[in-house]
Amino acid sequence: MKQPNILFIMTDQLRWDCLGYAGHPDVKTPYLDTLASRGVVFERAYSACPSCIAARAALHTGMEQAHHGRVGYEDNIPWKYAHTLAGELSAAGYYTQCVGKMHVHPLRNYLGFHNVELHDGYLHSARYSDIPYQESQFVADDYFYWLKQELGTAADVTETGLDCNSYLSRPWIREERFHPTNWVTDRSIDFLRRRDPGRPFFLMASYLRPHPPFDAPSHYFDMYRSMTLRPPFVGDWESTEELKRYGRIFDSRTGPADPELIRQAQIGYYACITHLDHQIGRLIMALIEHKLYDNTVILFTSDHGEELCDHHMFRKSRPYEGSCHIPLFLCAGKEALETFCPSSSCRGLIELRDIMPTLLEIAGADIPDSVDGTSFLPLVYNPQGTPRTWLHGEHSYAEHSNHWIVTQTDKYIWYTQTGKEQYFRLDEDPHELCDEIHNPVYQERICLLRNHLIDCLKNRPEGFVEKGRLSAGKSYPPTLSNA
Repeated sequence: MKQPNILFIMTDQLRWDCLGYAGHPDVKTPYLDTLASRGVVFERAYSACPSCIAARAALHTGMEQAHHGRVGYEDNIPWKYAHTLAGELSAAGYYTQCVGKMHVHPLRNYLGFHNVELHDGYLHSARYSDIPYQESQFVADDYFYWLKQELGTAADVTETGLDCNSYLSRPWIREERFHPTNWVTDRSIDFLRRRDPGRPFFLMASYLRPHPPFDAPSHYFDMYRSMTLRPPFVGDWESTEELKRYGRIFDSRTGPADPELIRQAQIGYYACITHLDHQIGRLIMALIEHKLYDNTVILFTSDHGEELCDHHMFRKSRPYEGSCHIPLFLCAGKEALETFCPSSSCRGLIELRDIMPTLLEIAGADIPDSVDGTSFLPLVYNPQGTPRTWLHGEHSYAEHSNHWIVTQTDKYIWYTQTGKEQYFRLDEDPHELCDEIHNPVYQERICLLRNHLIDCLKNRPEGFVEKGRLSAGKSYPPTLSNA
């Protein structure tokens, strides 16, 4: 059997439940629903360090966070890894192309891709006036460079007044064809035109949305403006202290205090998702028209989620489902995978580090010893299998720094600075509305998960474990020395 083509559709900040096929009552995603219905949906996929850089390090290296060294968000740390997903696929005979977001350093680090057409979105650290010429986004970022060529040197994505981490939203102010979501699709389709027909390809279509700014074209805002939207999830354990302090700050880690701004954020986020869905539909149609669909494997996921005002929170990096639980499915044309099990779902616990070994196995390539992840290709053939029983996640996040253990049924959380613990029964309470940490019924289970975390952390350089117990208040930098 010849090597199949691989289309890897990557999104940014798309939470696990904001898709039609996932049962969301409001969000419309007809093209993704169609693809998911033809494949295997992985219902329990996670991002173990849920922010852009650390999540992508796991994706590109197949390593868990203690080994790739990025346990939080920090810009301008060079990426130097011996083995990467694109590098290994290139060595296995694939032509490898990325279009869209990489979020690595330096910006034009190709990580083994033969070619990259780059758009990282608005990166504060790459826009300051003292940035070296080659590291300026206006030079290194292909979308920004193209936009200025098309519309003049003054053209910029900041003209809407929206920040790249803000809950504010408003429609795109230009023709839709200039939107970065359309640009990723346009450039991906052009790759299909100019590919080498004698080689299999690995195309990573890496979309920035629905990461803020929430700026989809007006048509997509209009779809949601008159809808009664499901309110954010707020549990019995919540505190409004931070919301009162930060709820008027547009780029805060909390959501807005104003209910109308919450609604506008939901509208903007959902509009970006449906716009993204329609552009992915364009890409799939082009795949069919180029007669490539039948021999192509399609993998869809996101780097992390978005709290979207659940628990009064916004953005990511937290240990809660809106932040760390991600969508993921795999489907394939009739010639791409043998004995494939379409139209099914799997509750096996998987993580971004598992994508590299999975795609390498599909390509018939060797998996490097540095890879910590496990191929979930066996689950594509037998969705009832179980690749792991629990997963360790974490994020350095100042006073909100956290570690967590998640299983198919429950989650234990430990906050590194305060020592606060939480426990949720995800099988009964998927949106974490009831904290059961003090429930006597679950103390034995909590102790077991806590011991799993102690085993994970006992040799970490931060000193999180002392005398066999978790020890709070330790310094917890976002980058380890081995990064």
